[in-house]
Amino acid sequence: QIYCQTGRKISPANNLFNRGIVNKLLKYLRKNIMINNEELNQEELIHPTSYDAPETMDDTLTNEKEPFAESEELKSQIQELKNKLLYQQAEFDNFRKRTQREKIEIIQTAARDTMTGILPVLDDFDRASKIAPLTEGMNLIYQKLTSALKSKGLKEMESAKGSVFNPDEQEAITEVPAGEEFVGKVVDTVEKGYLLGDKIIRHAKIVVGK
Repeated sequence: QIYCQTGRKISPANNLFNRGIVNKLLKYLRKNIMINNEELNQEELIHPTSYDAPETMDDTLTNEKEPFAESEELKSQIQELKNKLLYQQAEFDNFRKRTQREKIEIIQTAARDTMTGILPVLDDFDRASKIAPLTEGMNLIYQKLTSALKSKGLKEMESAKGSVFNPDEQEAITEVPAGEEFVGKVVDTVEKGYLLGDKIIRHAKIVVGK
């Protein structure tokens, strides 16, 4: 016998009716449960939940940026090393040029001092030749000396009589009346001027007409 909640006895007819309702309800629930299970299975196939995801989005961005940041840092270091190398090469090139220039200047200075010391000897030969012709032996010595000095770059400056006075190369020690044709021109050369290469090592001392 079946009793309801109020304690009343349920008749067999009512019991059969209730069983039919219960069976329908069970079928409905089973049907819905099966449908829900199929939907869940399909969702798992489409959107699987079992994957190794990074803990946070920041970790993903960090992992993606690390190789790029490292590459930029290496490029910066390489560029810095290139700049240092170029700077050192430029410094060495400047040092080499400066050393060569100083070496040339030292050689030229030494040669200039030597030439300047020999010039009075040449002056004596010139004065002696004006007084009297040089002997054969003295003339030979003079020729060899001047030839050796010329091979080292010594050159005699032009200061011929009647040439225009050039204050850049000549030094006028006095002016003398010499007629209109010699006004502002060389009348006589007291001491010859010389060049060593392209540089003047001694100005010519001359007399200028007025």
